[in-house]
Amino acid sequence: MSPIKILFISIEGNTRSFVKKLADYASGMHDQDSQNPVVSFKEISEQTDFADEVDPFFAFVPTYLDGGNGIDTGVKELMTNTLGEYIDYNQNASLCRGIIGSGNKNFNEQYCLTARRYASKFNVPFLADYELRGTGRDVERIYELLKTTA
Repeated sequence: MSPIKILFISIEGNTRSFVKKLADYASGMHDQDSQNPVVSFKEISEQTDFADEVDPFFAFVPTYLDGGNGIDTGVKELMTNTLGEYIDYNQNASLCRGIIGSGNKNFNEQYCLTARRYASKFNVPFLADYELRGTGRDVERIYELLKTTA
């Protein structure tokens, strides 16, 4: 079975931490049953050289906003734009199978707003969300979702 590929951006380390926990969990599941796919991941940052992706992937994106409330007074994306540009590069968007968002639920309607906006822009499903670094239950839930969606 092919690995589940994840592209992500991590500003404060929360998304990186979650993706690493997800990859570790997937490895353990694969060790128990080789039919379970492992997870491979690639962190996108401002230093990343853009490349043509060749395998389907899922994108994990946190929400960081500067200005506006995301609803009626607009929104200005902050710090995650490089991932959106990478997905938009050449034909990469055609390989994106879905978006997983994270954020802080204290921000109400802005929670996972960037992920919802990416899903709309790239015409892919917004598959799941988790708060901050996520929980063990989030890791299990999202792994199962990715397995069935991949």
